[in-house]
Amino acid sequence: MEVSEAQSSEDMKEKRQQGATLWFTGLPCSGKSTIADLVAKRLKEMGLRVERLDGDIVRKSLTRDLGFSKEDRDLNIERVTFVAKLLSRNGVFVLTSFISPYANKRNHARQETTNFIEIYIKCSVEECIKRDVKGMYKKAIAGEIEEFTGISDPYEEPENPELVLDTEHETAAQNTEKVIKYLRDHKFFKDQNL
Repeated sequence: MEVSEAQSSEDMKEKRQQGATLWFTGLPCSGKSTIADLVAKRLKEMGLRVERLDGDIVRKSLTRDLGFSKEDRDLNIERVTFVAKLLSRNGVFVLTSFISPYANKRNHARQETTNFIEIYIKCSVEECIKRDVKGMYKKAIAGEIEEFTGISDPYEEPENPELVLDTEHETAAQNTEKVIKYLRDHKFFKDQNL
């Protein structure tokens, strides 16, 4: 039986990488999506299998029935964890960008997914407020948005993340390189020239 070109291409990709869940977490407007998008682009340029799960996009489809209460946010993360579990165990890099403010839900995701890599996007509330083009922080401070993470609802900083990216003092390009270096150093993928 002859192997199709598409199949052999997929087999090569599978052998070149391990599945992993890169969980970008941090305050609203800290830079989670920006860094995750740049990392995804780099990995795709290397010919690796990548999927992005972004909070804003997932809320328009998979979790559009959910609000922002603690219970709904927990359910949102549970659904995303399930999708990440399926993809990562099948050799895909899954890059998630969710506030995911509660440590117990991130720990659950760690237990459920393959090669969980917690990436804390560190940025002060003050800097996040400056970056907020949607005006959500302003509304939360004025009491117009209840249970807003970082203002009226807590964000539990990761205690032992695999990576901490300081988006307040380092560029997006520098932080992207840190993630790629971590993946390379921990042998999550093989360079093509090896």
